[in-house]
Amino acid sequence: MSVYDKRPWLARYGDQPADYDLEFDDALSMFRAGVQRDPDGDALRYFDGTVVRRDLDATTDALAAGLLDAGLRRGDRVAVYLQNVPQFVLAVVGTWKAGGVVVPINPMSRARELSYLLADSGAAVLVCLEHLHDEVAREVVPGTGVHLVLTTSGLDLQTRDDQRLFAGVTRQRHEGTTDLLGFVERYRGRTPPPVDLGPDDVAFLTYTSGTTGVPKGAMNTHRNVVFTAQVYRDWMRAGRDGPVLALAPLFHITGLIGHVAVSLLAPAPLVLAYRYEPRVVLDALLEHRPAFTIGAITALTGLVDAPGCTRDHFASLTSVYSGGAAISPAAERRFLEATGTRVHNAYGLTETTSPMTVTPFGTPGPVDPASGALSVGVPAPNTVVRIQDDDGHDLPLGEVGEIVAEGPQVVPGYWGKPEQTAVDLPGGALRSGDVGIMDPEGWVYIVDRKKDMINASGYKVWPREVEDVLAEHPAVRESAVIGVPDERRGETVKAFVSLRPGTSATPEDLIAHCRERMAAYKYPRSVVLLDELPKTVTGKILRRELRGT
Repeated sequence: MSVYDKRPWLARYGDQPADYDLEFDDALSMFRAGVQRDPDGDALRYFDGTVVRRDLDATTDALAAGLLDAGLRRGDRVAVYLQNVPQFVLAVVGTWKAGGVVVPINPMSRARELSYLLADSGAAVLVCLEHLHDEVAREVVPGTGVHLVLTTSGLDLQTRDDQRLFAGVTRQRHEGTTDLLGFVERYRGRTPPPVDLGPDDVAFLTYTSGTTGVPKGAMNTHRNVVFTAQVYRDWMRAGRDGPVLALAPLFHITGLIGHVAVSLLAPAPLVLAYRYEPRVVLDALLEHRPAFTIGAITALTGLVDAPGCTRDHFASLTSVYSGGAAISPAAERRFLEATGTRVHNAYGLTETTSPMTVTPFGTPGPVDPASGALSVGVPAPNTVVRIQDDDGHDLPLGEVGEIVAEGPQVVPGYWGKPEQTAVDLPGGALRSGDVGIMDPEGWVYIVDRKKDMINASGYKVWPREVEDVLAEHPAVRESAVIGVPDERRGETVKAFVSLRPGTSATPEDLIAHCRERMAAYKYPRSVVLLDELPKTVTGKILRRELRGT
């Protein structure tokens, strides 16, 4: 047996639907239904500023009319190079109303990266922050097919100038650009012609991190988006009890679905705070009292460790999830002890439009006794998850292999890369590159990335297991484990560790801690203490940067 039957599981653990149909054919219809249900409710909250759904609808009508007037055609790409600001959602919905495809771009991207993404996607329009145009885009855009650049500022749509994030920031105007909000006002009152979007039309073109080569544009369809938004609402209780806090960056698939899409579907207010800064996020928790959030465990623990953090900051949150980086059992316990709120686990990739497995709301995730890994949940509805060997054959439940998923959230392919699509998505099933286990009840456990496995004297060592043991030490905040060359063993284990504020530990202390708890070939032979571990903007630790250290 390699695929479990979820029906007995659902009878024991909850009332989440095992399977369901799409409620809407496209994400734009999802947005319009939310406007009709609650036209005067808050759609967006940004510091002291708010945008109600009726106004967001009218503003996105104006943007769409302007984009069409500027020559945007159905299927054209609009690149969005912004932080977590209201204009991000404005650009998304306005692009859909014009029949376009949204290309979210990491605001940390520099010239080389931005140039590649604009060229590969064939973007016709760029929406970006003024300072990013000044620092990056101004030199890049002339060499691309972008014919309209709309700029905006994080100071727009807020009623106070927050000096923690905007000290010294002033509005900028650059030749060859158009002010986004001025552009919208020019077309205020105009309604774009109806657009007939379908489930198979591309909603987002989201780029993978490029850790195994150049970034690839995953084609997230409207079916993908609507389906996973329903999973967030039904299985994770997102948007059902109140506002959604945008803890993850909106350009990332977690932010696009777990923040933007689910807030449009529920509908629920989306609380934005420009970018992750613990003091600012803690203030947003008190001011807006959100009920749901999802983010990397590193971001969640960063809030707990921030000066002045109390349980009251988290009192309104009825549902908290972690995505983007694995959670250790120790990190889960610490968050629960500090906040009184359990953090649930979910697992997905860009190519699965966020979650493929989910820990259903209110259900504690089990820990695998062999690897010590906390489960990342069970397969989402309508989703089949398999554990396969290197030849693509299903393995029995309980055996370690590559996690493979197929379902309504899996993208149909990569933009302009049919050969890579055939390799990573054979027959429409995603080969994740992650190694894991599935138990007889359907709980999935991630062991590690295939490429990160360490071969020490012929024994397999998965970095994740060593990192989980390190997390049990009271002084350890974060860790990353890699394999390094060793004359006698071939490879040996090396750990990089950052400590919790106000604690101390030596490398020898941490090595001894692991040696007492692990087989001899697994514990790290060396430990390097760092103030901060290198991470992506979504909180994933960059082991590749540590390999040259």
